[in-house]
Amino acid sequence: RLNFRSPADDSFRMFASLLTSALAFNGAACAPAPTRSSVTMAAGKSAAVPFLAKPDNLPESMAGYAGFDPLGLSSSFDLKWLREAELKHSRLAMLATVGFVATDLGMLAPGAPAGFSSIAAHDMAVDKGAMFVLLFAASVIEICAGVPAVEQMMKGGDRAPGDFSFDPLGFSKAEPAAKKLAVNELKNGRLAMLAFSGMITQSVLTGHGFPYMS
Repeated sequence: RLNFRSPADDSFRMFASLLTSALAFNGAACAPAPTRSSVTMAAGKSAAVPFLAKPDNLPESMAGYAGFDPLGLSSSFDLKWLREAELKHSRLAMLATVGFVATDLGMLAPGAPAGFSSIAAHDMAVDKGAMFVLLFAASVIEICAGVPAVEQMMKGGDRAPGDFSFDPLGFSKAEPAAKKLAVNELKNGRLAMLAFSGMITQSVLTGHGFPYMS
């Protein structure tokens, strides 16, 4: 028995075959392979600010690393000195944030006058001279404890930046816990530096206490 096929049947089978072959390829197989230049460019960008170059002198092994150094400070100053300054300002900002809010919420030290906001208390401390006493006490502590510690570190000592051997509760005895706490301290400290600046600005502009909104 002869089987006759029309040209239309052959055209349909050819079209179906081509369509099946095309669908066999997925998008990943058809996508162009990344070139060496594109890979290098992606790897050379900052993780925090993708349109800036990755800092060359900022090691990723540092606690709290985010690849953020838009001013290139890590190329101009010693990293130990920079980390010491960051930790010091972070700790001061965290304490200042808690103290500023606590005062505005009415939590006062024994014998402290009531009815004054944190901004008003600051202004009175400056007018009465109490602020200069506080600055003198802080300077004495810095000269007697902070400066020798940093000098010993900068001269090749084994002291880590910000390490004053202060851990009365023993949180950082285990190595994994110490690394995690170091990152937490930096993250909360960076947030506190921004928060304290914002709180003071809002408090002065609005004249209101916590939450410093008009």
